[in-house]
Amino acid sequence: MDDTDDASRPACPEARATRSRVNDQLPGQTHIKTYPCVQAGAPVTQARERSAYESYQAHIDAANANPYAPFTSRIDWEVTRWAKMRGPGSTAVSELLEIENLVQLLGLSYKNSRELNNIVDEQLTSSRPRFIRREIIVAGEAVEIYYRDVLQCIRALYGDPEFAGLLVFAPEKHYVDAQHSKRVYFDMHTGKWWWGTQLSLHNLYNQELDERMPGATIVPVIVSSDKTQLTSFGSKTAYPVYMTIGNLPKDVRRKPSRRGQILLAYLPATNLKHIPNKEARCRTLSNLYHACMRVVLAPLKDTGLAGMALTSSDGVTRRGHPIFAMYIGDYPEQLLVSCCKNGTCPKCTIPRDQIGDNADFAHPFRDLNRVLDALDEFDNGALAFSRACRDAGIKPVVEPFWKDLPLVDIFVSITPDLLHQLYQGVMKHLISWLKHAYGPEELDARCRRLPPNHQVRLFLKGITTLQKVTGKEHADICRILLGLVVGLPLQGGYSPARLVRTVRSLLDFLYLAQYPAHTSDTLGLLQDALERFHANKSIFVDLGIRQHFRLPKLHALEHYIQSIRLFGTTDNYDTQYTERLHIDFAKDAYRATNCRDELPQMTTWLERREKVLRHHAYVQWCLELTGPAWSTIKITKWPSIKALSFDDAAQYYGALFLRDALARFIAQYSDPMLNTPEVEAESLNVFLPFNKVQAFHKLKFVLDDAQSLGIMEGFHDAAHARPRRKDSQGRMVPGRFDTILVNTGTGGHSGIQGYEVARLRLVFKLPPSANETLFPGILAPGHLAYIERFTPFTRPDHKHGLYSVTRRRDGAIGACLASVVEVRHIRRSCHLFPIIPGGVMVPREWTSSTVLDECDRFYVNSFSDLHMYMTFF
Repeated sequence: MDDTDDASRPACPEARATRSRVNDQLPGQTHIKTYPCVQAGAPVTQARERSAYESYQAHIDAANANPYAPFTSRIDWEVTRWAKMRGPGSTAVSELLEIENLVQLLGLSYKNSRELNNIVDEQLTSSRPRFIRREIIVAGEAVEIYYRDVLQCIRALYGDPEFAGLLVFAPEKHYVDAQHSKRVYFDMHTGKWWWGTQLSLHNLYNQELDERMPGATIVPVIVSSDKTQLTSFGSKTAYPVYMTIGNLPKDVRRKPSRRGQILLAYLPATNLKHIPNKEARCRTLSNLYHACMRVVLAPLKDTGLAGMALTSSDGVTRRGHPIFAMYIGDYPEQLLVSCCKNGTCPKCTIPRDQIGDNADFAHPFRDLNRVLDALDEFDNGALAFSRACRDAGIKPVVEPFWKDLPLVDIFVSITPDLLHQLYQGVMKHLISWLKHAYGPEELDARCRRLPPNHQVRLFLKGITTLQKVTGKEHADICRILLGLVVGLPLQGGYSPARLVRTVRSLLDFLYLAQYPAHTSDTLGLLQDALERFHANKSIFVDLGIRQHFRLPKLHALEHYIQSIRLFGTTDNYDTQYTERLHIDFAKDAYRATNCRDELPQMTTWLERREKVLRHHAYVQWCLELTGPAWSTIKITKWPSIKALSFDDAAQYYGALFLRDALARFIAQYSDPMLNTPEVEAESLNVFLPFNKVQAFHKLKFVLDDAQSLGIMEGFHDAAHARPRRKDSQGRMVPGRFDTILVNTGTGGHSGIQGYEVARLRLVFKLPPSANETLFPGILAPGHLAYIERFTPFTRPDHKHGLYSVTRRRDGAIGACLASVVEVRHIRRSCHLFPIIPGGVMVPREWTSSTVLDECDRFYVNSFSDLHMYMTFF
């Protein structure tokens, strides 16, 4: 059977043109429209208060003579920091300090862990509040909740000196042009929610009140929760709740090391097994969760409207209004928070039997007023309450924590979840479907024969036998997934075109959803990718793999565009970042306990740890320490091989024509105006006064912001050019010569124009004495690279959108066409998919280490990493 192309809309020319236009429209800054009311985010007084570090300094050391106070010296402080942050348990630290004369020799101010803990507890302070313990009786079982004052947590984050100059106080609209025709979304303050909430808050106050009490500053409260396992074996669990504020930039909130998140509470992790009825037990657990969260977030009810005085680290005070803005969690947690039923959408009103049918973006959010009316029926009896909740499409939860919070619509506050909805959801399903469509043997065979790359994980045992696959492993599989299915035939005579387009469309959606900044155009691409998936997904029904697509996680993709417009890009609310907090705030804390009655010990350990971290930041402030800067291309100072002869370069590195290629480079470098025949003629006159060079085995790259907005962190990449060697066990390790993108002279910030694929064979440097001879009167080149070239880019394949390249060879002898270029012209590494001869079975004699030698034609992998996807089109 043949598949027609009518239903498939491959994202090729139009999508590439759109992505190119977007990159051209983001020249490094956006056009900003500020909130029309100038009082929004304005200080309530011009008087400056003492900053947090100045207050801390006055408490610790009034004389300001010792930056390490209350510790006597740098060594005294560093040992303390090691013991509390990196060291072993308290007993081991005490035993270490009992070594004869150790305390005196190091000049320590404590003799054991108990004295050290007393110093930390009594003399160090923390801006973050202490935990409060509360006991709740549930169906005859006593459970504990440990929580902090949420308002004090907000004060701590808002006034942290580490965030000086980073806080945002008012919403903004960003545009790509001065005409304000297309919006740009990145951080939370660029979304529509903050602007709309600021307007709603302004409307609640009359003009006279605004004039008397200026500076209404929205403080978006972002909460996440997830039950986590504390031990590899056994059933010990914890139920942490984290919070942060949207005034912090997203790059601060998503890094645990920046301390932009606070552990707000440990909820009861009980399963209530003593309740025999499963339905009653589930209902009780839901009510217990909301009762605990209602206690934790209760202060937001009045303060959200009345406001509270908040002083930032620069000493300026504003009237802050903490408003519950976003909830971050996986699908079960979303259902629990929104009180929705399993199998339904926690955001919109789509019927359960229509989930996953098509890309319908018109479904409205659930009606909050109708839900609130149903919750009010509780006073009319259990039967009326249950019936009203059923009609409203929610579970009968007595008092959801969000019911009385001001300016909150919980169905809007539920955010997308890249980790569980895409990597552990839709992509997990897709990989399973492909396994059934093609069979495991050929998929695994292709996995084992992909060339290595810095950004790509090699699954040398295949992917079909993996068990308990993590989100990180699914992300690694997605980098190579398209290359595994391109060219593979389907059973039953079906054309693989629709299946390949389905894979491509989901990968497009996955990578587009991770953009650090979105415009109206890229949101259109996101919608187009989802529509292309639904247009081609019927291939899985035709193959008998699926009967329906009623998957809530698949339906959730329809809400990504809405959420990006409301709250900014998905890296503002990705569960990958909040789940990383489990290590610091739950698992490490549990390991520091004696594993009995652990919660009091965990909270004490965390409080001490926060004090030490704050004191460390204070010491750095006193000493005004700064960190090192990264360069664009980084090479080791000392060569891997000090003196590599030309013969060894040919034998071990494959640089067969190093002399000739280097001579042509010298001729071209000395006179850039020469054409190709003149370079060939001039190279014959070049004499090389040396026969050895310094060789380097690795290049490191720090790639620039793909969107030139300054919001994408430096992206690290590497390329290897290393011959085979023996490891420490005497085993032979194959050589590795990576493929790279080379700027031919006209390459720009993005796009394929001016770039070629090449294979890196040797990175070397000429002897200093030779530079004086070969380049008299001109600046000598730095590090050089011997490369083997591939053909220029032409057109991408119309089915899967990948570019094909072929190894360039000399017509006379068939050898690979090689040249020498400056390392500074190498943009980054790139990964290639081999094009299988005949297009069916990959030759079994190929291996991962030999495929670049055995195969001549390749597809360029544009999914090797996000930076590659954003710049290579």
